[in-house]
Order: sequence, then structure tokens, then C-alpha cells
Amino acid sequence: MNSILYKKLKYYTKEVFKYFSVTIIAFGFIMGILFIKFKPMYKVSISGTELGYVQNKEALEEKVKESIIEVEEKNVDSIDIQTNPEYELEFINRTRETNEEEVIETIKQDVMITYKYYEIALNSEKIMSVNTIEEAEELVEEVKEENQGKELDLSIIEKYTEKVKEVNTEKLEVAQNTIQTKVTQKLKEIEEQKAEEERIKSMPEVNGIKLAYTPVSGTITSRYGVSSSVRSSDHTGLDIAASTGTPIKVVASGTVTFASNKGSYGNVVKVNHGNGIETWYAHTSKMYVSEGQKVEAGTVIAAVGSTGNSTGPHLHFELRMNGQHVNPQKYLYK
Repeated sequence: MNSILYKKLKYYTKEVFKYFSVTIIAFGFIMGILFIKFKPMYKVSISGTELGYVQNKEALEEKVKESIIEVEEKNVDSIDIQTNPEYELEFINRTRETNEEEVIETIKQDVMITYKYYEIALNSEKIMSVNTIEEAEELVEEVKEENQGKELDLSIIEKYTEKVKEVNTEKLEVAQNTIQTKVTQKLKEIEEQKAEEERIKSMPEVNGIKLAYTPVSGTITSRYGVSSSVRSSDHTGLDIAASTGTPIKVVASGTVTFASNKGSYGNVVKVNHGNGIETWYAHTSKMYVSEGQKVEAGTVIAAVGSTGNSTGPHLHFELRMNGQHVNPQKYLYK
């Protein structure tokens, strides 16, 4: 009985082994044919859109980063592929070639690059940009040593951008040759600005309106209130002789209420400054502003001329308070 069972077990074992061997051989044969005609490759897609085929997905992503760094090496802080590519292993015809370069270029279009650089600022105003914090600190130290005794509000600002065109930095050796010049220029501008602020502070006020500028430099040829044969009444303003074309500045900020010809005044510009204060600029050869335009103190609004009732090129300047002309020399041209 045991002998019969043993013989049967031996028989079936041989049959199973034979079947398994045939299966392995057949599978190997099929795979051999498959590998002869086909090869394994990764199909690359982004958001369902097929880009092409590559051999190695890890190598592909490394090439993407390397190619970006190679082109945009300066100031790259981070590289982030916004939409991760999808990979699917497939067997494709061996005659088909990979298109890794095209895939890389497509993926690069979906890459976010962040750049970092450092601004050096004086009084919070940028004067220079460099590539590294070490360069910025070295330059600031150099400037402080060269300007001992001066109050320098120098700061270093770390900046980030996604636009490489905004990374407008200078190499250290170039920056070292130019930063002191820039600082000197900036200090001069600051001093001039302070001087201008002090000058404006010292200028007179009319009803709370600061008369920050004299309208034109020249010779006073007729004062307020004088009578003349060329006028039907006493003089309502101040005449300042100057060459034709000399720029005329508005004495304070305000709004242009009139800019046209007005009979004996010739071409005249009127500006309302608020608080009942208005100034007139008459006999101009040219007017550079129009009615309704807002102007800042010191803006050139016209040019000296001799239009209207005039005996020569000059500016007739009037100062009016609540509609009544007053003597300008109480405030200007003292």
C-alpha cells in the first residue's frame, strides 16, 4: 500500500516539475522575445498630459535641477517643481528613442525658482545690491571705517524674488570701488534735503499757507500800490524784470484755477492755495499748466514774457487774500 502511494507521489511530482519547467522555459522564451523587440521605459506625464519617455525617473529630476542651476547659478535659493511629474513603466518598441531633453525643457517651465540677494541701504534707501551676506557685511564695515564720526544709518536687507531680472547685484570688487562714491552722493543729497527743509521752514506764511519759493529771480521794477501813467489804477502786484523765457515757479502747492489770456494781464496763471490765498502770474510768454491741474510748490508753471499791457519782459506777481490783493513784499522780496 505504501509502495503504491510512494510511486504515485513520485509520478505526480515528476509531472508537476515537468509542467513547471515547461512553463519557465516558455515564460523565458516569451520574455526573451519581448526584450528583443521591446524595452522598459518610463512614460512621463504632468496633469494627464504625456511629455515623453525616459530611462530613469530619478536621473531625470536630477538633470532638471542641474540644468536650471547651470543656467541660473547665481543667487538661487530654492528650486521647486510645482507639479510633480507622473511616471508609468511601460514596454515600448526598441526602435523608439527617449526624448529626455524635451521632457526636461517642459518640466522646467513648471519650476519655481527663488533667488536671494542682499541690499545695502542708507537711511532705508537702497544704494547697492550684492550676492552674499558676507559681501554686504564687508562693504558696510569698510564704509563705516571710512566715514568715522558721521552718523550713517546703514542697513542690510535680505531680499527674495522669483524674477531673475530683479537680481541686479554687483560683484564685490566693483562694489568696493563704487560704494563710497554712492554713500558720499547720498550723504550730500541728505544734507541738501535738510538744508531745503530748513529754508522752507524759514519762509513766511500767509493764513497758514507756507510760501516756499519766490516765483522768479530778477529786478523789481514796479512795487505794489504805486501809480503810473500806463495804468488806470494803483499797482495791484509786484513787477520783477527777467529775460523772456525765464522759468516761473509757483510759490506754494495748490490748484490751477485759470490759465489763459486776460486782457491787460496778458497770459496769466492763477493758483488757489486754500485758506483764501491765491496767487497770480501775469504777462507770461508760455503757460505750462491748465485749469484744474494740481501743482506742488516750486513747480515751473510758466515762462516770463511781455504779453498784455507790458513795457518789457517781466513777471507781474499778485498775492490775493480772500479775493483782495495785498502787498506781496510783506512776505516775499523783502
